[in-house]
Amino acid sequence: MSELFLSLPDLSALTPEQQRVAEAVAAGPRGEVRGPVRLWLHSPELADRAQKLGEFFRLGTTLPQRLCELAILVTARHYGCDYIWFNHSRVALKQGIAPDIIEAIRTARTPSLDDAADQLVYDFVHSVLRGGKVTPPLRTAAIDMLGERGVVELGALVAHYFSGAIVLGLSGVPLPDGSRTCLD
Repeated sequence: MSELFLSLPDLSALTPEQQRVAEAVAAGPRGEVRGPVRLWLHSPELADRAQKLGEFFRLGTTLPQRLCELAILVTARHYGCDYIWFNHSRVALKQGIAPDIIEAIRTARTPSLDDAADQLVYDFVHSVLRGGKVTPPLRTAAIDMLGERGVVELGALVAHYFSGAIVLGLSGVPLPDGSRTCLD
């Protein structure tokens, strides 16, 4: 286990505001307070808002969950975030992303994608993460396939997981199974 730079809030010693947020998170789809949400409890209002945004990406987005998980994997790989990778590579598999695609992304190789939507999301997210911009043809293709709402949601999804990756990187939170790393 790596040294923790940011402490994990002690769930048995939370302030009333932290406790309110922690209880709401535990009562929701996550079922527990872990990962970036636990770290965000240092700022309870941030934790509350960020966990609601995460819930939106699981339950309210117009994007298919498969595409969300693909975008999350590309983001986790880009930032070297083992914790996000560990949790979302399993979900991606359940959403139908082939193991060879997941492995290619994990090892920072370009995956062979047969599905046009998968290819578009991969290219879009990869482009955003490399420089924050997409080419006009890619932007047009994304709007044509996902709609303006979908493109906005995809950009926000990447930003949300980027935020989580940064906080997790500041903390050295160990992986749930005690592993040291998932990403090469």
